[in-house]
Amino acid sequence: MIQDLKKRSAVGIVFYIITLWVILFSYRYFDRHPEFSGIFLYLMIGICLVRFLHLLAGRWVPNKFEKIDYGIFFFSIGLTALIWGIGHTMFMIQEGESDTKLLMLVCTTGLCSGGAVAYIPDIRLSVLFSFLMFAPSISTLIFYHINISLAVVTFFYLIYLWLIAHRGNREYWGSLKNEYLLKEKSIELEKMSRVDGLTGLYNRRHFDEVFTFEWYKSARNQTALSLVLCDIDHFKKINDKHGHLAGDEYLKAVARMIRYLFKRKIDITARFGGEEFIILLVDEQCKNACELAEMLRAMVQVFSLEYEGIAIRTTISLGVSTYIPKPNDKPEVMILEADKALYQSKTTGRNKVSQNIKKP
Repeated sequence: MIQDLKKRSAVGIVFYIITLWVILFSYRYFDRHPEFSGIFLYLMIGICLVRFLHLLAGRWVPNKFEKIDYGIFFFSIGLTALIWGIGHTMFMIQEGESDTKLLMLVCTTGLCSGGAVAYIPDIRLSVLFSFLMFAPSISTLIFYHINISLAVVTFFYLIYLWLIAHRGNREYWGSLKNEYLLKEKSIELEKMSRVDGLTGLYNRRHFDEVFTFEWYKSARNQTALSLVLCDIDHFKKINDKHGHLAGDEYLKAVARMIRYLFKRKIDITARFGGEEFIILLVDEQCKNACELAEMLRAMVQVFSLEYEGIAIRTTISLGVSTYIPKPNDKPEVMILEADKALYQSKTTGRNKVSQNIKKP
């Protein structure tokens, strides 16, 4: 929030000096009241310079000092408003100088409105700023019985500003909340677009994107990739005999085993389609990939899914392909090799792990 407030207040640093310069020199007011004008001008230049330096230094403030940084910012804004508010009061109680008074009143109203809106993210700062801009003049005018009607109108103007600030504060934080929720929803939807809804593994589209990236990375570095392509044996019989819901539960169970075995952060596990799964092992040799594939085969072989009082059991066939890509090779070649190995497992009795290795 503090960074947003600093950005909102940055333009005001210049406008205070420009506005005060116009007020003091438009009707030769400075020539008639040089002492007061000089003090007022130097005080405003001083506080604006402090704010400018704090704005620059704030870029390098560590997060652990954020509260101190905000305290300095809060104090500097309050001091700016107080100096201007006292200056405004001195104008209002002076004899004559009607043109300069009117100009000062108009400028103070504009600066007060702009500041109150700029500091809306922190309702305390918004209220304090507008209060310090006008409270000195309201209390002084009432105390000395000078232009009571102006004091009353200014007081109600302050109330109006505070109501606007309160409403703006709610809308500001409401908008931020909606923006945050929208961002979270977008992240969730983006994640959902990469994940298979049934098994919780990645889907084919995301796998293809990651596989292509890793393929060309391995081609540059000449490192090995391994693919494990899995197909549940006789899966159609499970659906036909026990129903598709039973088949879905079995798919989810196999997906859990895959996640359990292939748990490195760089391992990519995906549902390849139907009852097929695919695992990409980055920088992994065939021996290790085959060992993990064999462990998965053994786990599925002994696994029994209890569904509506019935034990459902089957096996899984796997094909392993290890490849060190050449620069001109295409990723599809490795998937084809894994598919050939899987086909070999399926045609030689199922419940097997077969492998294809290709090196440069």
